[in-house]
Amino acid sequence: MNVKNLKRHSQFATLICVLVSLKPLTDEMKKILTIIISCFAFSLVTSAQTMVTKVNKKQKTTINKLVTSESHESLTFKEIEFDFGKIPQGKPVTHDFEFVNTGNKPLALDKVQASCGCTTPVWNKDTVAVGATAIIKVGYNAANEGPFTKPVTITYNGDQTRQIIIKGEVWKTPVTSAPVNTSLNALKTEQ
Repeated sequence: MNVKNLKRHSQFATLICVLVSLKPLTDEMKKILTIIISCFAFSLVTSAQTMVTKVNKKQKTTINKLVTSESHESLTFKEIEFDFGKIPQGKPVTHDFEFVNTGNKPLALDKVQASCGCTTPVWNKDTVAVGATAIIKVGYNAANEGPFTKPVTITYNGDQTRQIIIKGEVWKTPVTSAPVNTSLNALKTEQ
């Protein structure tokens, strides 16, 4: 609502207050008051709809800018998520995420950062030429039992970011390689 509309609305409110304060209200005055209040309400609704339309247009413009910037992405991954499936506890695993520089200038990976210490990314710090392919190797130390999902954030060309994800489930391995044979232990102790 702009200042002009605000002044106009306050003038309507003042007029309504004056009419209400007049005593006694005749039927004619009640009709006039009803018409004025209806006009006031209509103008409020109209200005509110205009404001909503303006806000929606701004939101559409912002969304279009985001979609356009995504469509001109210069770092294109073959896959952005990898599932290791079930892996035994204590066995580290790795996966190579391959990407291509699809932009129109060389790009540099400034930082590749995992969300925790159990995930370790390794990458080449050299610039990647236009059309060239490179790899980010992501390792996971499967020390803790249970499902995991670990994001890795890639910062490149100064301020642009992308995210890749590794996931899977670590199953607990047995403490011993085979169950203890009590009969065999009894024979060993007898001799």
